[in-house]
Amino acid sequence: MENVSSHKHFILDGFSELGALRPVLFIPFFIMFIVSLSANSLLLYVVISQRSLHSPMYILMAGMAVVDLSLPLFFVPNMLLSFLFGWRGISLTGCLVQMHFIHFIGTFQSTLLVWMALDRYFAICTPLYHHEHMALPKFLKFIIPFVVRNVLLVTLLVSLAGTLSFCAGNVMNHCFCEHMALVELACGSTAINNLVGLLTVFLIPVVDFIFITASYVVIFSSVLKSGRSGVKALHTCITHIMVITVGLILGQVAFLSYRIRNGLPAAIRVFTSTMYLLFPSCFNPIIYGIRTAEIRQHILKTLTCCRFVQTVPHS
Repeated sequence: MENVSSHKHFILDGFSELGALRPVLFIPFFIMFIVSLSANSLLLYVVISQRSLHSPMYILMAGMAVVDLSLPLFFVPNMLLSFLFGWRGISLTGCLVQMHFIHFIGTFQSTLLVWMALDRYFAICTPLYHHEHMALPKFLKFIIPFVVRNVLLVTLLVSLAGTLSFCAGNVMNHCFCEHMALVELACGSTAINNLVGLLTVFLIPVVDFIFITASYVVIFSSVLKSGRSGVKALHTCITHIMVITVGLILGQVAFLSYRIRNGLPAAIRVFTSTMYLLFPSCFNPIIYGIRTAEIRQHILKTLTCCRFVQTVPHS
């Protein structure tokens, strides 16, 4: 039997259909990258610097800001360089490392929303024991299982991708190392990779969404039955639901675009999977900053102080 060499170097060729217009994509994606970095950094700074915001709800929002700040750093700079200078090459090892960090950090976008839903459940349904339930020693029983699940599934997903032989080609129609985009280049059976991919999608975002939905159903039922106004508490819940809805819609579109082709242009698939990672990083800090009164007030105060310092004449 003739030996077929496996590619160890790949070309990230996303949006190649645009031809000479491809460098223009640098502008919108660079703007989104700057918005993501600045908005999440500001949100994180405000929560850390203000002692009044050192409560479970705001700490979890800061955790989401860390995720949204970190995620774009693993793929957007390379993508921007690719648009501007045509630097498209990546090694198999580099591809797998990038894939692991993107998928691992990305899992916490939904997992943090689970922890936020639990915080709202304890705050609204058992207000007298809220701080007791959210104390770190007790809350660890909700943290550890989710973290272990995310680590094991993502590590398994990436490890299986690393065992494949890539003799079908080395041009990946994507802007970063996405799991399905890499697996498509493999020769031989990829059934186990597809199965683990589907299992990972079900056990992480789908299970998280079911858990979150159940939590908010109980929360709304509790408020309606008790006759309490609960307007302030529900206001935060609605903010979380808005974030969940946007993430879920983008995630489903990105997932289905790879499994139900129907003549869908490759550029659309690349765009949806890229926006699934990048758009929430821009949207989340803005929506939390606008809709959460305490954070909004401190952000305005911080920005006002910065403007005041800049306008004060030096003696």
